[in-house]
Amino acid sequence: IPLAEETGLINAIGEWVLNQACQTAATWQQQRINGIRISVNVSAVQFRNTDLVQTVFSALEASGLPANLLELEITERLLVEDNPNTSRILEDIKQIGVRLSLDDFGKGYSSLSYLKRFPFDVLKIDRSFISGVTTNPEDAALCRAITAMASSLNLLIVAEGVETKDQWDFLDTHGAILVQGYYVSKPLSVEDFDDFLATRDQQEQSSS
Repeated sequence: IPLAEETGLINAIGEWVLNQACQTAATWQQQRINGIRISVNVSAVQFRNTDLVQTVFSALEASGLPANLLELEITERLLVEDNPNTSRILEDIKQIGVRLSLDDFGKGYSSLSYLKRFPFDVLKIDRSFISGVTTNPEDAALCRAITAMASSLNLLIVAEGVETKDQWDFLDTHGAILVQGYYVSKPLSVEDFDDFLATRDQQEQSSS
């Protein structure tokens, strides 16, 4: 990714990824999966050097995916640049109906002013905090503080890098009800994800 950003290829790659993600999510909607949201990372370079608003609009229009089922993940690296256009672009994306997520919160540039200045819906806690929540009192305290702050700002919380049930239980107790990580599943191809959901549906039916 750094090489793609340096050469400018990230712009074409990012557009392709966004279109593929929207097409795949729209297919899931048509087949059997209702309401599943897909989240796509946006490079800071792509954000600066392309008409991202039009790219997002075109991807949604071409795929037929409802805007509320698309989420864009923005890193703090972009926000620290303090570009005056950033807020306008994010607001325009929100107007389309797409959700915005602040990715890797706490990784290096964290500022509470980001949460006030920009229209985020979701705060993702970086995995570096999650790994020690059950063994390190400082990590646990930081996670509790982040989840309390995010909740007071009406932000949905997602915890990254969850690998054990104890971590999930701790996070669930403190308001981070959504998690991603190997405890849920390793990364999957589209085909394997279909199988994953089918298995989950069967388990839910058998337990009901």
